This record gives sequence, C-alpha cells and structure tokens, in this order.
Amino acid sequence: MTAEDALADALGREISLNEGLTTEPGGTVVAHLNRLDHYTDEDETWSSATWADHLADPSLEHPLASGPDGDRRAILHVTAHMHPLDRELNHAEWSEIGYRIARVAGIAPPGDDQACQWIAVQAQPGRLDVIANLIRLDGTWSAQPRRLLQTLVAEARSIEADLLLHSSHWQDSPRRDRAPGLEHVASPRVPTANGPLAGILRQLAAEQSGPISTVRQLVEEVGRQAATLPGDQTKAAARDLFWTARRLYGLQEQLGEIASRLQPSEPSAALAPARPLQAPAASRAAVR
Repeated sequence: MTAEDALADALGREISLNEGLTTEPGGTVVAHLNRLDHYTDEDETWSSATWADHLADPSLEHPLASGPDGDRRAILHVTAHMHPLDRELNHAEWSEIGYRIARVAGIAPPGDDQACQWIAVQAQPGRLDVIANLIRLDGTWSAQPRRLLQTLVAEARSIEADLLLHSSHWQDSPRRDRAPGLEHVASPRVPTANGPLAGILRQLAAEQSGPISTVRQLVEEVGRQAATLPGDQTKAAARDLFWTARRLYGLQEQLGEIASRLQPSEPSAALAPARPLQAPAASRAAVR
C-alpha cells in the first residue's frame, strides 16, 4: 500500500495534479497534522498528487526507518463507514472523527510536535479515510497500540455514543499483505486441556459468532427497523435498543477479560494454534 494507492482509494478515483483538495471548511481534507502550515502557505490549495507526495515524504527522508518487526511499509489507511440510517454529518463532526482516529491509532499524540504526517479525507458519502505515514517527523517509528484493531473498535463505539450514531464500520488496510480488508490479527491462544473454563467464556464472548453476539445483532436489527418507523415513541425505542446492544457488547468484553485471567500461564499447557481474524468478504467489519 503506497500513499498514492491509499489516497486514490479514499477519493474513489485516480490522483491528479489538476485536482485541488482544500482544508477549508467544507473541503475534502477535514483533519490533518497540526503542523501543516509549516509546509504550505495559508492560501495554497494542494493537488491530490501533492497530498500523496506529502504523505510519502517521511519514507523518502528516512529510508532506513522500520517498525518493531522490521517492516518498512509505513502507510496506514483506516476507513470509517457510517451506517445508512445515520444522519448527515457536518464538517466539524467529520473533523472530530478524524482527529480521534489519529489519536487512538498513535499517529497524533496530543501535544507532540514530531508526530506523523497524516490527513483525514471525506470524499465519498458516509465515509472517512485517515491516511498516515507511520514514520514520525523525527525519523522514529510511531508507537501504535499493541492491539490496534481492538483499540479502533472501542473508539468507534465511543464516537457512536458521543455523536448519537447508529453504528460505524471500520476497515484497516493491511501493510503486511495485499489481501483486501482488515489486517490479520492473531486471536488469543485458547488452552484445550488446562483451561476449559476460559474456553467456555471465550466462546460466549466471541465477537461475531458467540450466543451473546447473536442476541446483540438481533437487538440491533430491531433497533434499525424501529428507527425507520414514524413517531417519537419508536424513535425513543430505537435509541434504547442501540444502548442495550452497546451494553451487551460491554458484557462480551468483560467475559473476554475474565477468560484471560482464567487462562493458565504454565508453559506445559496444550495450546490450540492461533487463527487469524479476517474481514468478511465485503472487506469491512461491523463495529457492533
């Protein structure tokens, strides 16, 4: 994944020297590195190709920089898809979402003037793309959360609650393989012999396939249908149903944490092989 590829995907078209992307209110670039004025005049509008070059620059300036695992592919691309029933967001709300994604992903720590070069692009309906170079301005690699996907999911739920949205869908374009969808994340290893209780709890807490997940999805579906019906009472019921779904998700997380505490730590424990979690065929993962 190159900066050009990521920006073209965010725009839904090829990048060009003739297409200007502005940071003004109502413009395509809704959030960005807080030191952007260091690189450009206030009145200048950059082309999409110039924005792509800007994102690629740290890799050219620090060609030997690499991540903790030696990976030098530095472009991170995170996409947020709004639910079809969500209201239309304004520029300030899109900007807030962009800054929050950048903060939790470790590319824009508050008060850090050597953070990564990044932009948030709102070019397609109901979609926001955050693109960053993981090489910081000082030439070091950014410190990302150990469980980036889970961190993004948790922040998505917080954004939903704060902006009163139905749901969000997130996609983290992989840096380590060319397959579409979410970057592969190894699931926790579950003991098959010494930890039966932990295994039971992990099955209950399974994000997409557990029994609690089934109930949560049914509650969400009823909430979505209620949200389309006329009347204040049905709208209120829909909001209550979405809050119920969030509480069910919280229960799943709590069970997962308990399972982690019950999991044996002895090296002799028989462990099942780790299985990568992949995005569905549609290349997106439901936040709920």
